[in-house]
Amino acid sequence: MIPNITRGSRMGGLMVYLASTDANMTKNAHSDPHLVAGDAAIMAWYDDGVLDPDDALAIAKHLDRPRKAYDVSVQIKDMQWDAAKKERVHVGYKDASVWHCSLSLRAEEGALTDQQWGDIANDFVDSMGFTEASGKAQCRWAAVNHGTSENGNHHIHLAVSLVREDGTKASTHGDYKKAQESCRELEVKYGLEQLSTVHVTRGYDQAEKATAVRDEREMHRSSLARKVRASASSSATEGEFVRRARDTGMLVRPRYAKNTTDVIVGYSVAERPKQGERPIWFGGGTLASDLKLGALREEWMDSPHLATEAAAEWNAAARNRRTVSRTGPENGTPPAEMWVEYTRNASALVEQLRTLPRDDHATWAKAAREVSGAFAAWSHRLEPTPGPLAATAAELSRTAQLRAPRQHSKPVALPSIAGTAMLFMAASSKNKTAAQTALMLQLVNTAFAIHEMHQQSGRTREAQRLRAVVTEQLKPFAATMPRPVTVGAPEPAASEHVQVPKSVELGLRGMAPIRPGSAVPSTPTPAKTHQHTGRESGPVLDR
Repeated sequence: MIPNITRGSRMGGLMVYLASTDANMTKNAHSDPHLVAGDAAIMAWYDDGVLDPDDALAIAKHLDRPRKAYDVSVQIKDMQWDAAKKERVHVGYKDASVWHCSLSLRAEEGALTDQQWGDIANDFVDSMGFTEASGKAQCRWAAVNHGTSENGNHHIHLAVSLVREDGTKASTHGDYKKAQESCRELEVKYGLEQLSTVHVTRGYDQAEKATAVRDEREMHRSSLARKVRASASSSATEGEFVRRARDTGMLVRPRYAKNTTDVIVGYSVAERPKQGERPIWFGGGTLASDLKLGALREEWMDSPHLATEAAAEWNAAARNRRTVSRTGPENGTPPAEMWVEYTRNASALVEQLRTLPRDDHATWAKAAREVSGAFAAWSHRLEPTPGPLAATAAELSRTAQLRAPRQHSKPVALPSIAGTAMLFMAASSKNKTAAQTALMLQLVNTAFAIHEMHQQSGRTREAQRLRAVVTEQLKPFAATMPRPVTVGAPEPAASEHVQVPKSVELGLRGMAPIRPGSAVPSTPTPAKTHQHTGRESGPVLDR
């Protein structure tokens, strides 16, 4: 359940909006707005019939009466845009006595009954401290069911007066965080989809969905996020990232620090538009929280020389000129031995993840970021249209994004598989190889370790989604891969010199369970919560 909070001063305007069925007045047409909950007086006067404008104004008058009777208001800073300074500045204070919050379900969850929404609304305002349950005088409030939005989200709106019955002011300190915590508790209580308080993904707006449907292509943001992730994961420096990003076909432009042309503080990307159309730009942070330029820079080498090189590449991209360097690593062919090295690193990563505390969110996010980047790079190289590799990359990317990264400690050192994405991006052809098979097996093992972490942390929905992608999409793809070289088999070509045990090879080829809890079981089974027992669970690894 997703809360969205706004503040204002006109209770009448808010209630008229909530009761309106005029599509010209509202972003989404409301078919039958009606009350599902409210303070005792509200529920005594009104039933669950459709609200009309007169009802809305009468309810607003009731909600606003304590504020007017005591002649008090709740003030907040008034921040306005200063065109000369190009920043928001404090110009005074304004009335924000009206607290408005929508509670929305994901489209996949369907709809709730009025009784369910009413119970949720009462519990929510209790938890936010707006009722007598807080030990203070109550705030007047009302909850309106808006039904299903054009995006398919069933939702309600809550209107709360922040002036209590006795004229005191309700505190909204930390209300955004408190609303998220309350929603997580209510999800458990009412059996709703449990959205993670740790990992977060970006949503899509209505315009993006319309564009994707009209053009019969993947949503811009998904496509761009995968290309940026592949380019970033396969790059060792910022300049290399810019070149790789441009090689994927994206348009790339930098965002400069104020009054500079050589200090880059952000970036935007866009798909190349059709003739006659304009590009749709997305900032890195709007694609995913871990794709902000600052987050990406934490993974790249840095020096004054590399910073100058990167600025030159950004400037060339901004002017749509050729790349400055034409001899970067992205133009070379990595030695065959690197497939062996990174397969071993991936195997070592799996072993270490199985001993990693499940609440070390920063380290789990880093591991998921690298594995997601590898699948994204492979998808870019191998899939003309998004397929199982793209789906796996997207699902893993959820864990790579932390809701509040600054609140987490630094990730611990892990065996690095960052170069795995580079190997896939540098593949000389679209043909699948045995070396790729062996490396993919270890990447799947890593994905399964992440699945176990979610499962044991109580994030059942995340665990189920990841398991479903592996079993239902990646499993058929893996069955088409060449056999990895098994112990005792004839010596292969140098480019495919990667050995795995016979049991692992058979498990991957037949996609039968290697042992209970395998990442690639024959048939999907519901995720079960169990205690972590270490090495005895999960697929057999290359030891």
